[in-house]
Amino acid sequence: MEKVIRIFKPVQKSFFLLGPRGTGKSTLIKDSFPDAVYIDLLLPDIFRTYLSRPERLRELVMANRDKKVIVIDEVQKVPEILDVVHSLMEEKKGRQFILTGSGARKLKKSGADMLAGRALMRRMHPFIAAELKSRFGLEDAIQQGMIPVVLDSANPMDTLQAYIDLYLREEVQMEGLTRNVGNFTRFLEAVSFSHGSILNVSNVARECGVERKVVEGYLHILEDLLLSFRLPVFTRRAKRSTAQHPKFYFFDTGVFNALRPSGPLDRSEEKAGQALEGLVAQHLRAWIDYRHPAAKLYYWRTSAGTEVDFVVYGKDLFWAIEVKNAAQVQPRDLKALRTFGEDYPEAKRFLLYRGREKLLRDGITIQPCQDFLLSLA
Repeated sequence: MEKVIRIFKPVQKSFFLLGPRGTGKSTLIKDSFPDAVYIDLLLPDIFRTYLSRPERLRELVMANRDKKVIVIDEVQKVPEILDVVHSLMEEKKGRQFILTGSGARKLKKSGADMLAGRALMRRMHPFIAAELKSRFGLEDAIQQGMIPVVLDSANPMDTLQAYIDLYLREEVQMEGLTRNVGNFTRFLEAVSFSHGSILNVSNVARECGVERKVVEGYLHILEDLLLSFRLPVFTRRAKRSTAQHPKFYFFDTGVFNALRPSGPLDRSEEKAGQALEGLVAQHLRAWIDYRHPAAKLYYWRTSAGTEVDFVVYGKDLFWAIEVKNAAQVQPRDLKALRTFGEDYPEAKRFLLYRGREKLLRDGITIQPCQDFLLSLA
């Protein structure tokens, strides 16, 4: 694949750059800061050196006084190094620290919060359609997802499976996040049925034969590894009783496809619908982080069961979005957006579908899903 220009733009201040493995954090930073002092904690010898003596960072910085940018890749591997970073920041010598990471758990425990106000927090996501432009294809994206390391591979589906296995081995086993990897593997399969749905922890626990609190712990592991997220209910100025529980999504629809089992009793259209909705979710989440960081992503569901898949809410930004895995729009498909419009007439409403025409019906923009995703630039 030709070089893709990421929409994410580095800033001048020190910052954390968090994102799952394979999303292009290291590539972006190396391209943007080619002359930086670079510490890669994924290299075994470098990792051992800084694990035993994190203060070595000060020696390195002092020996390279002409270098004003210091990059520490996968900083969560040695969270103690943040104490040294903090000390060097306090000297106010005009240095910029860029701290990348693919896991948040150790950073939370080690007190990354101590850098609050000194280092911004930024996120890197899989590719979005506007970055790939003419190379984006909706069908391929639904099947393979949008992870750069997968799309750059000659065999994307094999690489996707290897990617998942790598996380299980390196991030879960090696980091000691769970003692029973077999249970965790069964959990991954069980929770894949919740992708794009309201999360019922008790049901997931029943499916994989473990206690509810174990499943809660597994969910936190996924979130700490940046492999999943939960979408809260939009309740601002609510005129109706709304649902209480969040919806669950894997961070990439290709990961969902690889984890979700298929068999004679599984409806292919149900899985395809979940995959399409997840693809829209990951695009909106990335677009918000890159372009509208003050906005938030929600879903809306009344206690009566009327649901709108996504609500984007922020300053001068209020969208309600429904996703349909169909080439034709039926009157019933617009019902939830009409109801939302009654409660929130200020919202711009979209229905995304698999057809080709862009239409306007009852104040609702009906738009091909591919065109909408490409417009998120």
